[in-house]
Amino acid sequence: MKRQAIKKNKHAYVMMAPYMLLFALFTVLPVVMSVLISFSYFNMLEFPKFIGWQNYSRLFLEDDIFLIAVKNTLLFAAITGPLSYLACFLFAWIINDLRPKLRAFMTLVFYAPSISGNVFFIWQMIFSGDRYGIANGFLINWGFILEPIQWLKTEMYILAIIILVQLWLSLGTGFLAFIAGLQTVDKTLYEAGAVDGIKNRWQELWYITLPSMRPQLMFGAVIQLTTSFAVADVSIYLAGFPSVNYAAETIVTHLMDFGTIRFEMGFASAIATVLFVLMVGTNLIVQRLLRRVGE
Repeated sequence: MKRQAIKKNKHAYVMMAPYMLLFALFTVLPVVMSVLISFSYFNMLEFPKFIGWQNYSRLFLEDDIFLIAVKNTLLFAAITGPLSYLACFLFAWIINDLRPKLRAFMTLVFYAPSISGNVFFIWQMIFSGDRYGIANGFLINWGFILEPIQWLKTEMYILAIIILVQLWLSLGTGFLAFIAGLQTVDKTLYEAGAVDGIKNRWQELWYITLPSMRPQLMFGAVIQLTTSFAVADVSIYLAGFPSVNYAAETIVTHLMDFGTIRFEMGFASAIATVLFVLMVGTNLIVQRLLRRVGE
């Protein structure tokens, strides 16, 4: 049956071949190579030396900084992942009901932060540690504090600020996917739903809108979760590299430390493999939950 199906659709496979070749060469092969290198000692000067599970045992039993990075990353993903996902859909749902020109303008307004250049400069001004910082200036003028707070140098504030900034940046590709998905929902389904007993917009959302845009929901979930687990730029630009007492250390910044500074590529590949497993596992759970939408 499979051979007959392949033979019947051979033209489609020929058309897909260039993309699949590039995908295998630049995505699948690097992932496989990273997993294999994670079982070796490799400093980029000598040929990789197989050492078995030593990188993983060192990672979980000896590297205290990695455990801090895992805790920060999981906390970051647990907060920013669901909140950014819900925010993307909620804003897309509201904007979708606007007139076309106003909808296009509001889409640009919400999407702009994620494509801006040196956008972190704004937040550095807001949370600057001197009296000229916007947050400190406001709090001092209103009498809440007497001395400026070192927001990005104080351990208890760093992670919360990074989470806030990441939420501000979260309306990106997933947001556009939801806008596109809402535009493709068949309007006649709402009329049929009204005949079948749907009484309000929340029922329309659950029984018609969400089931009709499952592909966009899946895509948005993958994008938002991947972004949440792969956070690094926000942490580096705002809190430094490394941050104070590793308060903003994430799995990706830990990976960058060993991969681009120390050149311990075997150990860095082990970190990347752990991150890959976390991402894949979380995405599978979320996709299973999204399949139940509308039931």
